Amino acid sequence: MTSGGISQVGPPFRADHVGSLLRPPVLRDARRRHESGEIGAEQLRAVEDDAIRDVIKMQRAAGLSSATDGEFRRASWHMDFIYALGGVSKSDERLHVKFHNLAGDLEFSPPGLQVDGKVRLEEPIFADHFRFLQSHVDPGVTPKLTIPSPSMVYYRGGRAAVSETVYPELEEFFDDLSAAYKAQVTAMAGLGCRYLQLDDTSLAYLNDPAQRELVARMGGDPDTQHLRNIATINAALAGRPEGLTVTTHLCRGNFRSSWAAEGSYEFVAEAVFGELAVDGFFLEYDDERSGGFEPLRFVPKDKKVVLGLVTTKRPELEDPDVLVRRIEEASQYVDIDRLCLSGQCGFSSTEEGNDLTVDDQLRKLELIVKTADRVWGGH
Repeated sequence: MTSGGISQVGPPFRADHVGSLLRPPVLRDARRRHESGEIGAEQLRAVEDDAIRDVIKMQRAAGLSSATDGEFRRASWHMDFIYALGGVSKSDERLHVKFHNLAGDLEFSPPGLQVDGKVRLEEPIFADHFRFLQSHVDPGVTPKLTIPSPSMVYYRGGRAAVSETVYPELEEFFDDLSAAYKAQVTAMAGLGCRYLQLDDTSLAYLNDPAQRELVARMGGDPDTQHLRNIATINAALAGRPEGLTVTTHLCRGNFRSSWAAEGSYEFVAEAVFGELAVDGFFLEYDDERSGGFEPLRFVPKDKKVVLGLVTTKRPELEDPDVLVRRIEEASQYVDIDRLCLSGQCGFSSTEEGNDLTVDDQLRKLELIVKTADRVWGGH
């Protein structure tokens, strides 16, 4: 089954991946030693640099056309970025998120956040991360920067996390948030970024009735929260520089091979797929938690869908024939020329990572590349 249509000249690529990668033990040890004061920032940076050089080479060896830095300089996929925004600080309270896996439940309790000042971009966030990545990829490999969607600044804490003294009206908060992100997008494009991904759990979580109940308990409107998030993202992306491809990844939670939410995309599909001003969607589809492909009927003809059919939560390799069959099923709703293949999420959304080995991770990425070659005759 090959495609005779559009050529794959830009992102998202036929074979792609979400972004985060397993931290090698030497890096995790260095981070621990830095936190305990055994080594300084420069020593930690040197270990990070070496690990990122290696993981860039690994992605190239797997056959991928894009590369990330594995998010190796972060503790988590989103909070390092969010805490760097002006007006946002760590809260004394801790968040309590219940995750699930086949063995049972576990709780993730990171520090919360509070918006105690006007939200603003004081300087481009992760600019040095991107410069390093950009300077070490091979010619023909596109460096990708992943950052949390603006939705994530509000979703976990809700109105209670936003000072009513600073923002008596929430609309002003969302306006400032969009403006800060708009400045970030413009700055990264100015550094040469051509592939930016906004990671967003809120839009996928809202498909889960239990998560909608949580939003209601926090004082939000679960029936319209996704519309508010779409408007905020679209304002941030309005008038973005030409030549910058922006995708979003919709995730139901990814912490130590566990998840937090489940449910078909149907609840948010028409608005998210039809109205969100991105170029492509990375969608989890590795098991029944994500439902069927029917919601893809709302995807416009000018957008791509990256099917996350290969799980990053377990080491077992998927059957290539099953992957091909599922791509064929999805093509009933989105033309085959606008489909791509990836892992369902990152391999290490937090520094702890999922329950796979580095070798397992490589085999998963190689499977994605080989399957994409089989389906599209080159990625």
